[in-house]
Amino acid sequence: MDFTLTIYRELLITLQKQGYSFFTFHDFCLGKAIGRYVILRHDIDKHPLNALIIARIEFTLGIQASYYFQTKQEIYNPEIIKQIANLGHEIGYHYNDLVAAKGNAQIAIEGFQANLALFRSFVPITTVAMHGSPTSKYDNRDLWKNYDYKDYGLIGEPYFDIDFSTMHYLTDTGRMWDGERYSVRDRVDNYQFTVNKERKTRKTKCKNLKVNHLHNTSDLINSINCGTFPDQAMMTTHPQRWTDNKFQWLEELIMQRFKNVLKWFLVGKNPISDR
Repeated sequence: MDFTLTIYRELLITLQKQGYSFFTFHDFCLGKAIGRYVILRHDIDKHPLNALIIARIEFTLGIQASYYFQTKQEIYNPEIIKQIANLGHEIGYHYNDLVAAKGNAQIAIEGFQANLALFRSFVPITTVAMHGSPTSKYDNRDLWKNYDYKDYGLIGEPYFDIDFSTMHYLTDTGRMWDGERYSVRDRVDNYQFTVNKERKTRKTKCKNLKVNHLHNTSDLINSINCGTFPDQAMMTTHPQRWTDNKFQWLEELIMQRFKNVLKWFLVGKNPISDR
């Protein structure tokens, strides 16, 4: 079964065995990411306890990742956030302020500053990442048409500070790794990288395995083992999808299928340019 903690751990171990290092987005912004690496990012939109469980798995493997939290009541949990930070992970703000302000930039920036200060009262915050809010007509990134996030002591926002013409982007949006057709805003122009032939094998299962058409996590693991996975990538997950709790797993499966239909309609009705 996909989207279990078992296969998530296998994914991380496979990357390590194939020589990949892991960096937080903060360290990437400081120029520390070199060689073959993955920027591991988690957007917490539900079930913050799942994020803590994943953070502990990564800690046992010597991996540091970036965790982006909102201030919604069901997500904002200072004790869990502090525990994740104490494991060596980066904490960031998953901002939704322009949507919350219904497009009013002045109200949105005031909310952004207040929420940023709330997080900074107990953990350091140096990077932020927008929340997609697919059902809203507003795009949270548009807040920065009027303001500059770097004026608030921040060093990065993934959609602005990563050149995705040179780095591959993967996300489990849609509960799959090739869910671009269901993604309203979590989309980028991925570059067409060249496979390192020294890492390529002649195994039958490696034939026709293209990184842009990886559907499930097993496909992703095979790509890494076969040498068809890019040397640098940002990988974004949503921890509520990854669980060994059978009820949560089934609930997420059913709800995501419903949301995919809704998102497919939204993307088709209002096509959004990739950024």
